[in-house]
Amino acid sequence: MTATTSTVPGSRAGNRRRGGAAPRTGAKRTLLGTIAQIPSYLRLMGGLLTDPRVAPLDKVLLGVAIAYVAMPIDLIPDFIPFIGQVDDVFILVLAVRRLITNAGMGVIRDHWDGAIEDLHPRALQEVIAAAAFFLPRGIRRRLRKVAR
Repeated sequence: MTATTSTVPGSRAGNRRRGGAAPRTGAKRTLLGTIAQIPSYLRLMGGLLTDPRVAPLDKVLLGVAIAYVAMPIDLIPDFIPFIGQVDDVFILVLAVRRLITNAGMGVIRDHWDGAIEDLHPRALQEVIAAAAFFLPRGIRRRLRKVAR
């Protein structure tokens, strides 16, 4: 199969065929799936807060991420449908990615009630890229600083 006949969503050939709407549609679909999992992410983070295998600094950052998501008013207010949850997803996934690196996948697995494939580094990167697609550059920069 050549690049000009590719039907992979997000490929350049697929974008031309769909008038450029495919990346936006794919990003939105990715985010809607992750937004539906916010309760699972919050349960994961709550469990990690009490896990002795998680470093104290990571617990502080977890608390900040949970507070950010729980607050109705943040950089993009949650009362704005869809976009209001995009910044929350961005922070959650950045925090989970950091925890996987620092605490290890075994610790994460002990507290995760969703499909383990959703925590694969490639899947998490897709969610971050999808969220970044909808976030203004300045907000993206601020959120990356908060998640460090």
